[in-house]
Amino acid sequence: MGQPDSRPLDIRVDRTFTDPRVIDLLREHLAGMHAHSPAESVHALDLDGLRRPEITFLTAWRDDQLLACGAINELLASSPGQAGHGEIKSMRTTARHLRQGAARALLTELLALARQRGYARVSLETGSAPAFEPALAMYRQFGFVDCGPFADYRADPFSRFMTLALVGT
Repeated sequence: MGQPDSRPLDIRVDRTFTDPRVIDLLREHLAGMHAHSPAESVHALDLDGLRRPEITFLTAWRDDQLLACGAINELLASSPGQAGHGEIKSMRTTARHLRQGAARALLTELLALARQRGYARVSLETGSAPAFEPALAMYRQFGFVDCGPFADYRADPFSRFMTLALVGT
């Protein structure tokens, strides 16, 4: 694990998924999800899933090194005129850049996008195994609280669901 680095991060929107470093990080992400959860409980998106128009995928770079990625999925409002709902997806920091602030910077940017879009809340699904505890701790620091399944998810002992209300924040 690296030491914190005070140099600024370059947060980029990626719509092409052509950089092999991004593809490798997404492979690492999927492999990590499958290492800690049974296949039927892994809800991580592959490249095709991330290319959907309702997904905004961000990467965090320092100089020419990819540190992390994350995405926000725009969920459909349950009724017309209702404020939107976003879902955090594909949060992953490269193994060699853990604990350097990249995930925090990405989550901050993803929440800023959600606020710009007028979402009433942002939710996420992640694993329940001990390996997910650092991510859960970070989400709690941002104000996320446990919730039940949302969108098309179902209760699953291998999943944790969290949400953050954005109205008035």
